[in-house]
Amino acid sequence: MSLYKQWNDMVVEFVKANGEAAFWDKYEAIEKGIYIGILSDHNKIFEGKVGELAEKLNAPLDFFIGFLDGINESLNEELDMENLKIDTEIKLDIDLARLYFNMLDAKAEYLYNLSQWEGIFSEEKRKEITKAWRESKIVIKEPKIGRNDPCTCGSGRKYKKCCGKNA
Repeated sequence: MSLYKQWNDMVVEFVKANGEAAFWDKYEAIEKGIYIGILSDHNKIFEGKVGELAEKLNAPLDFFIGFLDGINESLNEELDMENLKIDTEIKLDIDLARLYFNMLDAKAEYLYNLSQWEGIFSEEKRKEITKAWRESKIVIKEPKIGRNDPCTCGSGRKYKKCCGKNA
């Protein structure tokens, strides 16, 4: 069984036994510790075997797999989560700007407010990333074409008599 499947099964069992709130309390505490370790040494690319990295970052293996799943989209080279084994060599080459953006997107305030970010990005840069994140959430609604409006194809006829005839 893959480590990723074990992680998913563990989450289901943990939630059944202890509740979802208890799971998130435990996961967030572990995840926060991992990020503090990584962001404190942000110039380093963490690489090695999955099991060794989990141990190095003081994380239980199953929760470390959850962490990898969460950070995967922020890596310059994504991991094949389904095929991870304890001795799989991985490299955590993190795009820190994308990571900060993704933390905002996940509404993980406990992570994007870590003091370690101050040593990575200036306050101005963090505000810039936050602004880009907010702008990515703005939905721009295209104006609706009314039946009696001129057709968008430029024929000069009403939409209902032209392109909207079969719509």
